[in-house]
Amino acid sequence: MVKQTIQIFARVKPTARKQQQGIYSVDEDEKLIPSLEIILPRDLADGFVNNKRESYKFKFQRIFDQDANQETIFENIAKPVAESVLAGYNGTIFAYGQTGSGKTFTITGGAERYSDRGIIPRTLSYIFEQLQKDTSKIYTTHISYLEIYNECGYDLLDPRHEASSLEDLPKVTILEDPDQNIHLKNLSLHQATTEEEALNLLFLGDTNRMIAETPMNQASTRSHCIFTIHLSSKEPGSATVRHAKLHLVDLAGSERVAKTGVGGQLLTEAKYINLSLHYLEQVIIALSEKHRSHIPYRNSMMTSVLRDSLGGNCMTTMIATLSLEKRNIDESISTCRFAQRVALIKNEAVLNEEIDPRLMIIRLQKEIQELKDELAIVTGEQRPEALTEAELLQLEKLITSFLEDQDPESRLEVGADMRKIHHCFHHLKKLLNDKKIHGESTVSSEIKDQDCQEQLKEEEYKKLQDLLQQRDNEINILVNMLKKEKKKAQDALHLSSVDRNEFRHSQSSPFPPGNPEGPRTSSSASIQAQDASTFGYRSTLLQRKTGMREEMSLGRQEAFEIFKRDHADSVTIADNKQILKQRFAEAKALGENINEARSKIGRLKEEITQRHLQQVALGISENMAEPSMPDLLEEKLRSQLEEEKRRYKTMFIRLKALKVEIEHLQLLMDKAKVKLQKEFEAWWAEEATSLQVNPPAVKSFSHMKPFPQTPGSQHQRSPLLSDKSDVNTGKILPSSCPILHSQEQTRTSASLDDSLPARPTSSIPLTGDSQTDSDILAFIKARQSILQKKCFQ
Repeated sequence: MVKQTIQIFARVKPTARKQQQGIYSVDEDEKLIPSLEIILPRDLADGFVNNKRESYKFKFQRIFDQDANQETIFENIAKPVAESVLAGYNGTIFAYGQTGSGKTFTITGGAERYSDRGIIPRTLSYIFEQLQKDTSKIYTTHISYLEIYNECGYDLLDPRHEASSLEDLPKVTILEDPDQNIHLKNLSLHQATTEEEALNLLFLGDTNRMIAETPMNQASTRSHCIFTIHLSSKEPGSATVRHAKLHLVDLAGSERVAKTGVGGQLLTEAKYINLSLHYLEQVIIALSEKHRSHIPYRNSMMTSVLRDSLGGNCMTTMIATLSLEKRNIDESISTCRFAQRVALIKNEAVLNEEIDPRLMIIRLQKEIQELKDELAIVTGEQRPEALTEAELLQLEKLITSFLEDQDPESRLEVGADMRKIHHCFHHLKKLLNDKKIHGESTVSSEIKDQDCQEQLKEEEYKKLQDLLQQRDNEINILVNMLKKEKKKAQDALHLSSVDRNEFRHSQSSPFPPGNPEGPRTSSSASIQAQDASTFGYRSTLLQRKTGMREEMSLGRQEAFEIFKRDHADSVTIADNKQILKQRFAEAKALGENINEARSKIGRLKEEITQRHLQQVALGISENMAEPSMPDLLEEKLRSQLEEEKRRYKTMFIRLKALKVEIEHLQLLMDKAKVKLQKEFEAWWAEEATSLQVNPPAVKSFSHMKPFPQTPGSQHQRSPLLSDKSDVNTGKILPSSCPILHSQEQTRTSASLDDSLPARPTSSIPLTGDSQTDSDILAFIKARQSILQKKCFQ
């Protein structure tokens, strides 16, 4: 067990412009603990009598000034914690400070330069480097990435982030076992066997984080993120397994709403951020006070997850990020005070070792077999695991004779075998249950069963009746939709026939105006062919749709498909979905290219270092100074290195832009889907209400409400209606001339007589209801007979 307080470090953010001297000073005396002094100059506006404090002094383990680089931060802060995790202890590193003070830059790193990598990528590189060196143990590494946004937990490594909005994702919930250990539901663990796989998971999680622009920071993280590395180690042949976990926490920055002046969604996020940090401070204060019985861990999700890190089984380190500008002095002093309270908390880190359950089972089975062998040696007989049939029959006879014996002092002697004793008790229990008297209980149970059955029958009958009514409404709506479309087609046919008749009358011809004649045989044949093909296409389309919906019993879903097909936003949703898939594929490819560039940068650095060492060794061996001529190979390598760094920066900026575009596309798709669903629900409710008020048997075409169509759907249907109108006009247009050739009359009547029985049933769009289909066929037959009579008049 290792008892120690939480280690606190301070890091000062470089200022954007040159500040006036004297705001702060760093005292790093080797004999004393380093201290940071913040000086507040006295303001003359407050008057000459001013008792405000002018100097604040805070002690830290170490203070990193503005010139400290990322490598120094890792070597002094993160590396000792990573070494303790490799040894089997839990570790936590978290950054705390106001917004824009450099927390995300310290934990995750920057994208401009490769040397700006933060603690997380450097820790991953160091851990996997040590795992490759240590071959005496078997290591297993898993990664998880948790985001706490507006007090709700989300899994940043969930693959559903690509196609779903944040509200549709499953939330991570906290479960607690009887030993007060925290378990996170819906948080996935991903195994990482190499450094490349771990960095890919880190890039994926950073892409899904919530980032927004605020007055204090151009890219402000609006959520708390916890990147956890789970490490298991085991020596070959040993039953002991060591488990350790390392939390790398990037807290969202606190901000004063009155100072930043944010509103809307940013204001809501700021409220949740400040509230969670307030609960964190309450836990810190409670832990720093002695004799405090209750620690409010359950006030927020973040304090519940970090319970072990705050006063538990963990080695915890805090980094206080400071922005020591004149306008941020108050926030910096508050951060330092918080760090001083954190330094008072003591943690007790324990080596996390446990016995492998599989090896324990094997050991216990071996021990049981040894005890059985010893028992057989003592008793002189080998006992099988189960009793034989003869032994079971003998025991049942002994029990029967024991129960029939009237002597109160009789005993049941079965020996010292526990198997026989247990069997006797089970057999007695069975006999007792079989001989119970069920007279009154049987009668009452029969009455209750009858009542329950009647109630169940009534409920089932009511449910079936409601279901039948619902099916009738759905069928009536679908039939009405079909009739509306047929009515529109018939109106279009009628209008087209009238226009064509007028057009033919106005045509100049050698015949008199009152007696028009002309060659119509070829045109009528082509029109009939077009009519057959049009009806065949519509019947095939209807059969295809009904076949797709045979498995779905609800007609409401089929109506929704038709509604969605005719809606104007369906094409937009499909296009946005395709674009979104392309953007996700591009982001994934960019992540892989960034990883390749990082590997190539490291390889080029190693080659430059080796080349430089070779040149130095050559100069020492030849006992001469460094060559005056520059090394061409080294210059070439350096130019390649600069090119790769520029490529790395360009790809990372592109990755950030892709994330913004992906979020915008997801928002557009969500809005379009919600709009489509609402419009369909309104239309469906209106149709159902109209069916209840006016039964479908009484309805006529004039009383039907039109199916809501968008301009896009009318545009799509207009060519089909116009084709049908042209086709049927040539077929059903009655002749306005009383004088016709007898051969043409005979041919027309014969074609009309033959077309009715020869038409296939599949060309008529039927509904599937026998009564409705018979009405449709009767209507078509009557229509054909009327047209035939008109042609002969």
